[in-house]
Amino acid sequence: MKVYTSAAPPPDFRRRWLALSYDAGHLLQHPMWGQFKEEFGWRALRVALAEGEEFLAGAQILFRPLPLGMTLAYVPRGPMLRYDDPRLWQALIRALDEEARRWRAVFLKVEPDWEDDESARQRLHAAGFRPSPQTIQPRSTIHVDLTPDPDTILARMKPKWRYNIRLARRKGVLVRPAEARDLPIFLRLMEETAQRDGFALHTPEYYRRAWEILVPAGLATLLMAWYEDIPLAALFVGAWHRTGIYMYGASSQRERQRMPNHLLQWEAMMWARSRGCTVYDMWGIPDEVGEHPEKWAGRTPERKDGLWGVFRFKQGFGGRIVRMVGAWDRVYNPAAYLLYRAFLKVRGSRG
Repeated sequence: MKVYTSAAPPPDFRRRWLALSYDAGHLLQHPMWGQFKEEFGWRALRVALAEGEEFLAGAQILFRPLPLGMTLAYVPRGPMLRYDDPRLWQALIRALDEEARRWRAVFLKVEPDWEDDESARQRLHAAGFRPSPQTIQPRSTIHVDLTPDPDTILARMKPKWRYNIRLARRKGVLVRPAEARDLPIFLRLMEETAQRDGFALHTPEYYRRAWEILVPAGLATLLMAWYEDIPLAALFVGAWHRTGIYMYGASSQRERQRMPNHLLQWEAMMWARSRGCTVYDMWGIPDEVGEHPEKWAGRTPERKDGLWGVFRFKQGFGGRIVRMVGAWDRVYNPAAYLLYRAFLKVRGSRG
Protein backbone atom coordinates (compact mmCIF):
# COMPACT_ATOMS: atom_id res chain seq x y z
CA MET A 1 0.00 0.00 0.00
CA LYS A 2 1.44 3.38 -1.05
CA VAL A 3 1.06 6.78 0.60
CA TYR A 4 0.60 9.84 -1.59
CA THR A 5 0.18 13.49 -0.62
CA SER A 6 -0.86 16.65 -2.42
CA ALA A 7 2.55 18.14 -1.54
CA ALA A 8 4.19 15.83 -4.11
CA PRO A 9 1.24 14.41 -6.01
CA PRO A 10 1.48 11.62 -8.57
CA PRO A 11 -0.23 12.03 -11.95
CA ASP A 12 -4.01 12.12 -11.73
CA PHE A 13 -3.98 12.68 -7.97
CA ARG A 14 -6.95 15.06 -8.04
CA ARG A 15 -9.16 12.75 -10.10
CA ARG A 16 -8.43 9.81 -7.82
CA TRP A 17 -9.01 11.96 -4.72
CA LEU A 18 -12.38 13.11 -6.04
CA ALA A 19 -13.34 9.51 -6.80
CA LEU A 20 -12.55 8.58 -3.18
CA SER A 21 -14.36 11.56 -1.68
CA TYR A 22 -17.31 10.99 -3.99
CA ASP A 23 -17.71 7.49 -2.54
CA ALA A 24 -16.76 8.11 1.08
CA GLY A 25 -16.37 11.82 1.70
CA HIS A 26 -17.93 15.10 2.66
CA LEU A 27 -17.80 18.59 1.17
CA LEU A 28 -15.26 19.62 3.83
CA GLN A 29 -12.89 17.00 2.42
CA HIS A 30 -13.14 18.40 -1.11
CA PRO A 31 -9.98 20.10 -2.46
CA MET A 32 -11.93 23.30 -3.15
CA TRP A 33 -12.78 23.54 0.56
CA GLY A 34 -9.08 23.26 1.32
CA GLN A 35 -8.34 26.00 -1.22
CA PHE A 36 -10.97 28.21 0.39
CA LYS A 37 -9.63 27.69 3.92
CA GLU A 38 -6.07 28.44 2.78
CA GLU A 39 -7.15 32.05 2.20
CA PHE A 40 -7.98 32.38 5.90
CA GLY A 41 -4.90 31.22 7.76
CA TRP A 42 -4.91 27.46 7.15
CA ARG A 43 -2.68 25.23 5.00
CA ALA A 44 -4.31 22.21 3.34
CA LEU A 45 -2.64 18.84 2.77
CA ARG A 46 -4.33 15.74 1.36
CA VAL A 47 -2.97 12.33 2.34
CA ALA A 48 -4.12 9.21 0.48
CA LEU A 49 -3.50 5.47 0.62
CA ALA A 50 -3.54 3.57 -2.67
CA GLU A 51 -3.43 0.06 -3.98
CA GLY A 52 -2.78 0.14 -7.69
CA GLU A 53 -4.58 3.08 -9.24
CA GLU A 54 -7.34 3.28 -6.64
CA PHE A 55 -7.31 5.48 -3.53
CA LEU A 56 -8.76 3.46 -0.65
CA ALA A 57 -8.48 5.97 2.19
CA GLY A 58 -7.52 9.57 2.76
CA ALA A 59 -7.85 12.73 4.77
CA GLN A 60 -7.59 16.42 4.01
CA ILE A 61 -5.67 17.95 6.91
CA LEU A 62 -5.89 21.66 7.65
CA PHE A 63 -2.87 23.05 9.52
CA ARG A 64 -3.08 26.24 11.60
CA PRO A 65 0.10 27.96 12.82
CA LEU A 66 0.68 28.15 16.58
CA PRO A 67 3.44 29.92 18.55
CA LEU A 68 7.01 28.58 18.54
CA GLY A 69 6.69 27.09 15.07
CA MET A 70 4.08 24.52 16.10
CA THR A 71 0.75 23.84 14.41
CA LEU A 72 -2.74 22.54 15.05
CA ALA A 73 -3.75 19.74 12.63
CA TYR A 74 -7.45 19.36 11.89
CA VAL A 75 -9.42 16.92 9.71
CA PRO A 76 -12.97 18.25 9.21
CA ARG A 77 -15.58 15.55 8.54
CA GLY A 78 -12.90 12.96 7.88
CA PRO A 79 -10.93 10.72 7.54
CA MET A 80 -12.43 8.90 4.55
CA LEU A 81 -12.38 5.12 4.19
CA ARG A 82 -13.72 3.32 1.16
CA TYR A 83 -13.92 0.04 3.11
CA ASP A 84 -14.50 -0.67 6.80
CA ASP A 85 -11.16 -2.40 7.13
CA PRO A 86 -9.09 -2.20 10.37
CA ARG A 87 -5.87 -2.67 8.38
CA LEU A 88 -6.74 0.32 6.19
CA TRP A 89 -7.66 2.47 9.19
CA GLN A 90 -4.40 1.68 10.99
CA ALA A 91 -2.31 2.39 7.88
CA LEU A 92 -4.06 5.73 7.40
CA ILE A 93 -3.42 6.76 11.01
CA ARG A 94 0.29 5.98 10.57
CA ALA A 95 0.38 8.16 7.44
CA LEU A 96 -1.42 11.01 9.20
CA ASP A 97 0.94 10.73 12.16
CA GLU A 98 3.94 11.08 9.90
CA GLU A 99 2.61 14.22 8.22
CA ALA A 100 1.34 15.76 11.46
CA ARG A 101 4.75 15.31 13.10
CA ARG A 102 6.47 16.69 10.00
CA TRP A 103 4.37 19.84 10.43
CA ARG A 104 5.15 19.94 14.19
CA ALA A 105 1.53 19.49 15.17
CA VAL A 106 0.74 19.62 18.88
CA PHE A 107 -2.17 17.30 18.20
CA LEU A 108 -4.37 15.98 15.41
CA LYS A 109 -8.08 16.78 15.73
CA VAL A 110 -10.55 14.73 13.69
CA GLU A 111 -14.30 15.18 13.39
CA PRO A 112 -15.34 12.13 11.36
CA ASP A 113 -18.49 12.06 9.28
CA TRP A 114 -19.68 9.11 11.38
CA GLU A 115 -22.82 8.84 13.46
CA ASP A 116 -22.24 8.36 17.17
CA ASP A 117 -22.27 4.75 18.30
CA GLU A 118 -20.12 2.43 20.37
CA SER A 119 -18.21 1.01 17.40
CA ALA A 120 -17.22 4.48 16.17
CA ARG A 121 -16.02 5.48 19.64
CA GLN A 122 -14.09 2.24 20.08
CA ARG A 123 -12.38 2.68 16.70
CA LEU A 124 -11.15 6.14 17.73
CA HIS A 125 -10.11 5.07 21.24
CA ALA A 126 -8.17 2.11 19.85
CA ALA A 127 -6.27 4.44 17.50
CA GLY A 128 -5.10 6.61 20.41
CA PHE A 129 -7.64 9.42 20.12
CA ARG A 130 -9.36 11.01 23.10
CA PRO A 131 -12.63 13.03 23.17
CA SER A 132 -11.77 16.65 22.48
CA PRO A 133 -12.81 19.57 24.71
CA GLN A 134 -13.52 21.57 21.55
CA THR A 135 -15.83 20.73 18.68
CA ILE A 136 -15.79 22.85 15.54
CA GLN A 137 -18.55 21.41 13.37
CA PRO A 138 -22.07 20.94 14.78
CA ARG A 139 -22.32 17.60 16.55
CA SER A 140 -26.12 17.29 16.45
CA THR A 141 -28.21 18.06 13.42
CA ILE A 142 -31.32 17.10 11.45
CA HIS A 143 -31.15 15.12 8.21
CA VAL A 144 -34.02 15.38 5.73
CA ASP A 145 -34.36 12.41 3.38
CA LEU A 146 -34.34 13.65 -0.23
CA THR A 147 -34.80 10.25 -1.90
CA PRO A 148 -38.63 10.34 -2.19
CA ASP A 149 -40.49 12.46 -4.72
CA PRO A 150 -41.11 16.11 -3.71
CA ASP A 151 -44.73 15.48 -2.72
CA THR A 152 -43.63 12.79 -0.26
CA ILE A 153 -40.92 15.05 1.19
CA LEU A 154 -43.59 17.73 1.72
CA ALA A 155 -45.99 15.20 3.27
CA ARG A 156 -43.41 14.33 5.95
CA MET A 157 -43.27 17.94 7.16
CA LYS A 158 -45.47 19.43 9.81
CA PRO A 159 -48.72 20.69 8.24
CA LYS A 160 -47.94 24.30 9.15
CA TRP A 161 -44.58 24.08 7.33
CA ARG A 162 -46.22 22.75 4.16
CA TYR A 163 -48.79 25.52 4.40
CA ASN A 164 -46.12 28.20 4.87
CA ILE A 165 -44.13 27.02 1.84
CA ARG A 166 -47.22 27.34 -0.33
CA LEU A 167 -48.25 30.58 1.37
CA ALA A 168 -44.91 32.18 0.51
CA ARG A 169 -45.48 31.46 -3.16
CA ARG A 170 -49.06 32.77 -3.07
CA LYS A 171 -47.89 35.95 -1.39
CA GLY A 172 -45.37 36.72 -4.11
CA VAL A 173 -42.06 35.50 -2.64
CA LEU A 174 -39.56 34.66 -5.36
CA VAL A 175 -36.41 32.61 -4.72
CA ARG A 176 -33.50 32.84 -7.16
CA PRO A 177 -29.72 32.25 -7.12
CA ALA A 178 -27.72 35.31 -6.17
CA GLU A 179 -25.58 37.18 -8.66
CA ALA A 180 -22.39 39.11 -7.89
CA ARG A 181 -24.38 42.33 -7.50
CA ASP A 182 -26.42 40.67 -4.71
CA LEU A 183 -23.45 39.90 -2.44
CA PRO A 184 -23.49 43.27 -0.59
CA ILE A 185 -27.19 42.69 0.12
CA PHE A 186 -26.45 39.20 1.45
CA LEU A 187 -23.72 40.60 3.72
CA ARG A 188 -26.09 43.25 5.09
CA LEU A 189 -28.66 40.55 5.81
CA MET A 190 -26.00 38.54 7.64
CA GLU A 191 -25.09 41.54 9.79
CA GLU A 192 -28.74 42.23 10.59
CA THR A 193 -29.36 38.60 11.55
CA ALA A 194 -26.24 38.42 13.73
CA GLN A 195 -27.20 41.58 15.62
CA ARG A 196 -30.78 40.39 16.10
CA ASP A 197 -30.00 36.80 17.13
CA GLY A 198 -26.66 37.34 18.88
CA PHE A 199 -24.32 35.06 16.96
CA ALA A 200 -20.78 35.65 15.73
CA LEU A 201 -19.95 36.29 12.10
CA HIS A 202 -16.99 35.58 9.89
CA THR A 203 -15.56 38.58 8.05
CA PRO A 204 -17.44 39.80 4.96
CA GLU A 205 -14.49 38.60 2.87
CA TYR A 206 -14.97 35.05 4.20
CA TYR A 207 -18.52 34.83 2.84
CA ARG A 208 -17.54 36.58 -0.37
CA ARG A 209 -14.73 34.13 -1.08
CA ALA A 210 -16.95 31.16 -0.19
CA TRP A 211 -19.30 32.32 -2.95
CA GLU A 212 -16.49 33.07 -5.40
CA ILE A 213 -14.73 29.72 -4.91
CA LEU A 214 -17.48 27.18 -4.21
CA VAL A 215 -20.31 28.41 -6.45
CA PRO A 216 -18.41 28.37 -9.79
CA ALA A 217 -17.13 24.88 -8.87
CA GLY A 218 -20.74 23.68 -8.63
CA LEU A 219 -20.33 22.90 -4.92
CA ALA A 220 -22.68 25.57 -3.58
CA THR A 221 -25.26 28.19 -4.41
CA LEU A 222 -26.52 31.28 -2.64
CA LEU A 223 -30.31 31.45 -2.81
CA MET A 224 -32.10 34.71 -2.04
CA ALA A 225 -35.80 35.29 -1.35
CA TRP A 226 -37.36 38.50 -2.65
CA TYR A 227 -40.71 40.21 -2.51
CA GLU A 228 -40.87 42.59 -5.47
CA ASP A 229 -37.55 44.48 -5.06
CA ILE A 230 -37.21 43.82 -1.30
CA PRO A 231 -34.60 41.23 -0.22
CA LEU A 232 -36.13 39.14 2.56
CA ALA A 233 -33.74 36.26 3.28
CA ALA A 234 -30.74 34.33 1.97
CA LEU A 235 -29.38 30.81 2.31
CA PHE A 236 -25.95 29.48 1.32
CA VAL A 237 -26.24 25.76 0.59
CA GLY A 238 -23.38 23.41 -0.26
CA ALA A 239 -23.56 20.01 -1.94
CA TRP A 240 -21.19 17.15 -2.64
CA HIS A 241 -22.32 13.68 -3.70
CA ARG A 242 -24.95 12.45 -1.22
CA THR A 243 -25.29 15.44 1.09
CA GLY A 244 -26.62 18.97 0.74
CA ILE A 245 -25.70 21.26 3.64
CA TYR A 246 -27.44 24.36 4.97
CA MET A 247 -24.28 26.36 5.69
CA TYR A 248 -25.20 30.02 6.27
CA GLY A 249 -28.55 31.76 6.56
CA ALA A 250 -29.77 35.32 7.01
CA SER A 251 -33.11 37.10 7.08
CA SER A 252 -34.68 40.51 7.38
CA GLN A 253 -37.48 41.52 9.71
CA ARG A 254 -39.38 42.90 6.75
CA GLU A 255 -42.37 41.03 5.32
CA ARG A 256 -41.91 38.07 7.62
CA GLN A 257 -45.62 37.29 7.34
CA ARG A 258 -44.85 36.09 3.81
CA MET A 259 -42.85 33.17 5.25
CA PRO A 260 -39.77 33.52 3.00
CA ASN A 261 -37.56 31.28 5.16
CA HIS A 262 -39.82 28.26 4.73
CA LEU A 263 -39.79 28.60 0.95
CA LEU A 264 -36.04 29.25 0.95
CA GLN A 265 -35.33 25.98 2.79
CA TRP A 266 -37.59 24.10 0.41
CA GLU A 267 -35.84 25.53 -2.63
CA ALA A 268 -32.45 24.67 -1.08
CA MET A 269 -33.60 21.07 -0.61
CA MET A 270 -34.80 20.90 -4.21
CA TRP A 271 -31.52 22.38 -5.45
CA ALA A 272 -29.54 19.77 -3.49
CA ARG A 273 -31.83 17.02 -4.76
CA SER A 274 -31.27 18.20 -8.35
CA ARG A 275 -27.53 17.80 -7.73
CA GLY A 276 -28.07 14.14 -6.83
CA CYS A 277 -28.04 14.57 -3.04
CA THR A 278 -30.04 12.06 -1.01
CA VAL A 279 -29.76 13.90 2.33
CA TYR A 280 -30.21 17.56 3.33
CA ASP A 281 -28.21 18.38 6.47
CA MET A 282 -29.79 21.26 8.41
CA TRP A 283 -26.44 21.76 10.17
CA GLY A 284 -26.79 22.40 13.85
CA ILE A 285 -29.28 21.99 16.70
CA PRO A 286 -28.74 21.87 20.49
CA ASP A 287 -26.57 18.87 21.36
CA GLU A 288 -28.96 18.03 24.20
CA VAL A 289 -31.47 17.09 21.51
CA GLY A 290 -28.97 14.84 19.74
CA GLU A 291 -28.06 13.13 23.01
CA HIS A 292 -31.70 12.19 23.70
CA PRO A 293 -33.56 12.18 20.39
CA GLU A 294 -36.31 9.96 21.76
CA LYS A 295 -37.42 12.81 24.04
CA TRP A 296 -38.07 15.10 21.08
CA ALA A 297 -40.07 12.85 18.75
CA GLY A 298 -43.14 14.96 17.97
CA ARG A 299 -42.35 17.38 20.79
CA THR A 300 -41.74 21.12 20.33
CA PRO A 301 -39.38 22.72 22.88
CA GLU A 302 -40.70 25.57 24.98
CA ARG A 303 -37.38 27.43 24.81
CA LYS A 304 -36.84 29.82 21.91
CA ASP A 305 -33.39 31.22 22.78
CA GLY A 306 -30.20 30.47 20.84
CA LEU A 307 -30.18 27.17 19.00
CA TRP A 308 -33.51 26.20 20.57
CA GLY A 309 -35.34 28.63 18.34
CA VAL A 310 -33.37 27.26 15.40
CA PHE A 311 -34.38 23.71 16.39
CA ARG A 312 -38.07 24.67 16.58
CA PHE A 313 -37.83 25.89 12.98
CA LYS A 314 -35.74 23.02 11.60
CA GLN A 315 -37.70 20.17 13.19
CA GLY A 316 -40.80 21.20 11.24
CA PHE A 317 -39.21 19.99 7.97
CA GLY A 318 -39.68 16.35 8.91
CA GLY A 319 -36.11 15.15 9.22
CA ARG A 320 -34.30 12.71 11.48
CA ILE A 321 -32.29 13.86 14.49
CA VAL A 322 -28.66 12.76 14.04
CA ARG A 323 -25.71 12.98 16.43
CA MET A 324 -22.18 12.62 15.10
CA VAL A 325 -19.31 10.98 16.96
CA GLY A 326 -17.85 14.45 17.60
CA ALA A 327 -14.29 15.77 17.83
CA TRP A 328 -11.35 13.60 18.94
CA ASP A 329 -7.71 14.55 19.55
CA ARG A 330 -4.53 12.51 19.04
CA VAL A 331 -1.80 14.19 21.09
CA TYR A 332 1.86 14.47 20.04
CA ASN A 333 3.06 17.17 22.48
CA PRO A 334 1.39 16.64 25.89
CA ALA A 335 2.79 19.82 27.53
CA ALA A 336 1.64 22.08 24.69
CA TYR A 337 -1.70 20.27 24.61
CA LEU A 338 -2.26 21.08 28.29
CA LEU A 339 -1.63 24.75 27.52
CA TYR A 340 -4.16 24.54 24.70
CA ARG A 341 -6.79 23.08 27.01
CA ALA A 342 -6.08 25.75 29.63
CA PHE A 343 -6.50 28.42 26.96
CA LEU A 344 -9.89 26.98 25.99
CA LYS A 345 -11.04 27.07 29.62
CA VAL A 346 -9.97 30.71 30.04
CA ARG A 347 -11.61 31.72 26.79
CA GLY A 348 -14.79 29.87 27.76
CA SER A 349 -14.95 31.54 31.16
CA ARG A 350 -14.85 34.94 29.45
CA GLY A 351 -17.82 34.02 27.27
